[in-house]
Amino acid sequence: MKLALIGYGKMGRAIEELALAAGHEVVLRIRSSAGTNWDRQQLKQADVALEFTRPESAVNYLKLCFELGVPVVCGTTGWLDQLADVLAARDHYDGGFFYASNFSIGVNVAFHLNRVLAAMMNDQPDYRTEMTEIHHTQKLDAPSGTAITLAEDIIAEIGRLDEWILQTEQKMPNQLPITSLREGQVPGTHEIRYISDIDTITLRHEAHSREGFARGALRAVEWMNNRKGYYGMKDLLGF
Repeated sequence: MKLALIGYGKMGRAIEELALAAGHEVVLRIRSSAGTNWDRQQLKQADVALEFTRPESAVNYLKLCFELGVPVVCGTTGWLDQLADVLAARDHYDGGFFYASNFSIGVNVAFHLNRVLAAMMNDQPDYRTEMTEIHHTQKLDAPSGTAITLAEDIIAEIGRLDEWILQTEQKMPNQLPITSLREGQVPGTHEIRYISDIDTITLRHEAHSREGFARGALRAVEWMNNRKGYYGMKDLLGF
């Protein structure tokens, strides 16, 4: 396969290393700060593009991929307030689009367990719910996209919760508080706690390196070859 790497930071380079080892070819590398200083024809040569840039640039890159007919896998978070606009562009060009807030296989197993556990806890009003996420200091968005996915899945299952908030705000009984910490080079830790006066139930995922994210992203890229439509990790993994 011929790949385009839109965003060539730590994650882009980790994915490139795995892709080359698997026999794929990288036909274009675009740094987040590159602007328009690159050839659109190079992007058009790619079988699939992988987009890992910044929230303020992601939407334009996604629309460009749709316009050029290149399926795109997106791992940038922090832009989902524009998702309807992106999906409208995908529909217009009949493009291929894969989005995940986290490509780690382990994290997506945790997503599934989170939904199951939240459904069980819906009938346990004596437990309050809270979440903590920890990432490296270079991560711009808070809470993380993964934390938001976890929170939205919990809220969908627990009727007494209506929304999530950052822990720095005043919490109401219908709100799920998320504490976001930025420390050193932490790849990513997410912990959900159900707390009562009697005990605490904890669901925790802790990444040891970026390799799990990179491997999952490459699987998504390979899976998207020649595909159109809108997909996510549930489609890839069959959850």
